[in-house]
Amino acid sequence: MMTAARSADSGLAGPGERDRYSYSEAPGIDRVGPPAWEGADPELGRVGRRAAGSRGRGLHGQLVQQLGQMIVSGDLGADRPLVPEEIGQRFEVSRTVVRESLRVLEAKGLVSARPNVGTRVRPVSDWNLLDPDIIEWRAFGPHRDDQRRELSELRWTIEPLAARLAAGHGREDVQQRLGDMVEIMGHAMGQGDSLTFSRADAEFHSMLIQVAGNRMLEHLSGIVSAALQVSGGPVTGCDRPHDASLTHHARIVEALAAGDGAAAEAAMRQLLTVHPEVERVVPAPREH
Repeated sequence: MMTAARSADSGLAGPGERDRYSYSEAPGIDRVGPPAWEGADPELGRVGRRAAGSRGRGLHGQLVQQLGQMIVSGDLGADRPLVPEEIGQRFEVSRTVVRESLRVLEAKGLVSARPNVGTRVRPVSDWNLLDPDIIEWRAFGPHRDDQRRELSELRWTIEPLAARLAAGHGREDVQQRLGDMVEIMGHAMGQGDSLTFSRADAEFHSMLIQVAGNRMLEHLSGIVSAALQVSGGPVTGCDRPHDASLTHHARIVEALAAGDGAAAEAAMRQLLTVHPEVERVVPAPREH
């Protein structure tokens, strides 16, 4: 169970400091009705029972994960303010943990805090939809199909270009490392080890984008990694161990070694359309 030492943290702002998330007593706050989360699955509220592998650490990271999931799923909406005191009581955490968690969610565009209005959920159009956490929360929420389709479309835009650009850099150390990843994937597939396969696959794609020599593309490598972690419907060639997937990965490495950007791009497009389910999501590979 998630607990916090109340006596160690009063949650009060220090001298000259304004607690921007303490709006429970502010005028204009609608306190009528039960907290928004009381109608949700009680299990969702037990942050302490969440897996320890949350992106953040400790209570703060777990609360960010929990509130983020509830906002993205629609369990917490814009119809009422998020009152720190109520959140603290519901999840059994200190006001400091709540306050810091709300700041993280505000940085992701999920909530906004304003005097005399309170902390409220922002519309989807304001969310940072490229944030890896939000990608994950959407991918396992009620809009999972849309999220996974959008990720597939985005990968189709990013990765073929990255493969073409990477072929022009000729870094033997990176090519060797990419080749190593293909070997690891092949061995893992033979052993039925899907976890090792997926880890090597994720490193392959992240490294390929980083060696493309485009800093803006490099910032998108986290999106591709998140896409691989939440893969599924529609399926691409990177979603599970598959002979055709392994073949196309190897062809990408061969094209990079030859400095053939067109071949690298074509191989990446083939990789992203290994399975017929993807045909309705992305256009057919271009001929070179």
